Amino acid sequence: MSAAPQQAPKVAMVLAAGLGTRMRPLTDDRPKALVEVDGKALIDHMLDRLAAAGVETAVVNVHYFADRLEAHLARRAATHPLPRIVISDERPQALETGGGVKHALPLLGDTPVWVANIDSIWIEDASAMEAVARAWDPATMDVCLMLASTTQSLGFHDTGDVFLEDDGAIRFKVAGETAPLVYVGVHITKPRIVADGPDGPFSLTPIWKALAAEGRVHGVAPDGVWMHVGDPQARDAAEARLAGDA
Repeated sequence: MSAAPQQAPKVAMVLAAGLGTRMRPLTDDRPKALVEVDGKALIDHMLDRLAAAGVETAVVNVHYFADRLEAHLARRAATHPLPRIVISDERPQALETGGGVKHALPLLGDTPVWVANIDSIWIEDASAMEAVARAWDPATMDVCLMLASTTQSLGFHDTGDVFLEDDGAIRFKVAGETAPLVYVGVHITKPRIVADGPDGPFSLTPIWKALAAEGRVHGVAPDGVWMHVGDPQARDAAEARLAGDA
């Protein structure tokens, strides 16, 4: 893999506090982040991607089976020094995507960061994260999303999420539209976009839509196959694809 672009963030927020209700019974005794795909926990798939992209510190939020996730991350640290793990504790209340990032702001700092879900894995021809980092331009955008074609992804919305304009800006679909691209769970953002969000749980999506209306949300759709591991059937489908059986 080539060296990470100079503008690639060195800090990441890993969203691992979800209840994983759709993943039951696999999450009856563990957080979704510790469900294994191809013999490796979902969170380790993402942390390995972040490490390869040059991330030095990963802030991981915890809620459901928080103790078990923290113990797993401590064991990982013994053999994987990077990224260094910092815990953002959401034991009292899971705060969703926007609330989770806002709660972690003191740990993330003021410079742009990666934000990553733990339920997306992919097979790539080149570094997808490097493509996002190369596209990132803080002068013209506040968010840069990793996208995939609905025909190159499994387990995401069949009707898509967004359209990609010629200049890289995105437009969210409106009611009744079918969009060609889906958001696949990884992006670069300026952390301050959540600073004025409400206390408690809230989603990033309304913030993105407001910023997109100003042309401040861009996206990149690298070549590859993306898999959303949202339920046991999707886990099985992802394992089959990784094994070359589907």
